[in-house]
Amino acid sequence: MTTNEVPKHVAIIMDGNGRWAREHNHKRTYGHYIGVDNVRNIAIKANELGIEVLTLYAFSTENWKRPLEEVNYLMSLPAMFFDKFMGELMEKGIRIQMIGEIDPFPENTKKVLLRAIERTRNNKNMTLVFAMNYGGRREIVRGINNYVEDVRNGKATEPLDEKTFEKYLFTAEYPPLDYLIRTSLDYRLSNFLLWQVSYAEMYFTDVHWPEFTPELFEKAIEEYQTRQRRFGGLK
Repeated sequence: MTTNEVPKHVAIIMDGNGRWAREHNHKRTYGHYIGVDNVRNIAIKANELGIEVLTLYAFSTENWKRPLEEVNYLMSLPAMFFDKFMGELMEKGIRIQMIGEIDPFPENTKKVLLRAIERTRNNKNMTLVFAMNYGGRREIVRGINNYVEDVRNGKATEPLDEKTFEKYLFTAEYPPLDYLIRTSLDYRLSNFLLWQVSYAEMYFTDVHWPEFTPELFEKAIEEYQTRQRRFGGLK
């Protein structure tokens, strides 16, 4: 049996900015610049479609290995994004959240992110989540360590089953992940939402992120609606 429902929680690995830039004879940073505008385009479309949570893989724990010039440019993108689009996000009622560990970021990047989270906290429509300095393995280890600390301090007494453990994940307040989309051809998870993706549907496209239009995103959602979701059972 297929579903006609729009997924509540969609995540996207926004891959291909650098490859798109090279194909168009630009520096990799220009690909990131164009990719920022597309975050706005896809977020607006997701909100229109009734998606509750859109989680975007913006900066992984492994991305610190990139050249310093590129890392510094990536650190400037949140300010660029919110300077251009905050008014529209407020108008559309989109709430900003972040998953990952914010402390290693430059002070200005932290301030920009925290300001956006605070300014939009009362918005009631879609939640737009940026995964920044995020790694799936680190999230799981962090969750286990936090649970152990709570046990030591007498704050946790229940056995560590799956339901309990999910309270210790960055995504604890969000609905389960329904759909993972990855652009630009690669067929891997790249350490993204490893726990959450267990029963999510997946969609891979060879289109680079800057060219992944709202129309293509909507087609991906239509593809989701044809899937049979059995969660290990029979239907």
